[in-house]
Amino acid sequence: MLDIVGKRGWYFLFSAIIIVIALISLIMPPGWATLNSGLNPGIDFTSGSVLDVTFSEPVDQNLVYEEMKNLGHPEALVQTTGANSVIIRTKVLNESEGSSESERQSIQRHLEKAISPIDSLAFDSISPIIARETIRNAVFAMLAASVFILMYIWYAFRRAPKAYRYGISAIIALVHDTIIILGLFSILGKTIGMEVNATFIIGILTVAGYSVNDTIVVFDRIRENVIRHPEREFTSLVNTSIVETIGRSMNTSLTTFVVLLALLLIGGDSIRGLILVVAAGVIVGTYSSIFIASQFLVIWDRKEFRSIFQLRKNRTEPSTGNSSA
Repeated sequence: MLDIVGKRGWYFLFSAIIIVIALISLIMPPGWATLNSGLNPGIDFTSGSVLDVTFSEPVDQNLVYEEMKNLGHPEALVQTTGANSVIIRTKVLNESEGSSESERQSIQRHLEKAISPIDSLAFDSISPIIARETIRNAVFAMLAASVFILMYIWYAFRRAPKAYRYGISAIIALVHDTIIILGLFSILGKTIGMEVNATFIIGILTVAGYSVNDTIVVFDRIRENVIRHPEREFTSLVNTSIVETIGRSMNTSLTTFVVLLALLLIGGDSIRGLILVVAAGVIVGTYSSIFIASQFLVIWDRKEFRSIFQLRKNRTEPSTGNSSA
């Protein structure tokens, strides 16, 4: 039988390296070191207006910026998305009521006159009040999800000895997954300008549900084996449970990932960020449910927190047994 649990030190070391890289990216300016999020927030979180403009002819990014500057928007950020298309981000534009021309219409008319005719223009705007409310709701959603997950697992495993350990281990795995995904999007934001918006929060919550579901599958088998074989050492029972469920976990994750990959390749730009979050979450969540959450139960049982990164274990070290699981 595979000795998965015996190599737990390597799993923790690998995760620690990835988390350190993620935290460095989140801290690096513009990040936590400068009191920012470390991510590249979209207008859902920063407020402002976005114009997705497609011209009839190839367009130069610098020329578009100069024209926006002439219109009184030196803060505008212009990003090329194709030979003929750009995304323009500005402060909140005034949308006038009645017959007077709005700021958006004025920009459109000026760009058509100065550069080339516009084939299509998509416009979106978020006020500062809505942006602050979005941030507040996102934080509340994550905290509420964590509390309910802890309570649910604690209740579901109430017949297992020290059921709270299962809930706390699942939350630790969830924090592990969240930090890695935040770090990934921080790196993507700094390298290719990928933004996070409201769909990113939806993706994070989806990942939380997927990760916990995968973790519960393993935990449920551990609980069954503890009840079925009370005479066996807890570490051995955890290893057996992982081996018995790893095939199911891998097959489920692989099937899900293939579908997400297809959506990532053929889906539209509007859902690409969401799909990328969930795809990354499937990989990280599967890893954490097998190699992090379950291993925390073992080191808690064996009181190994001070030697969590010990790579070579003394096989004769006594265990507290399944009574403290």
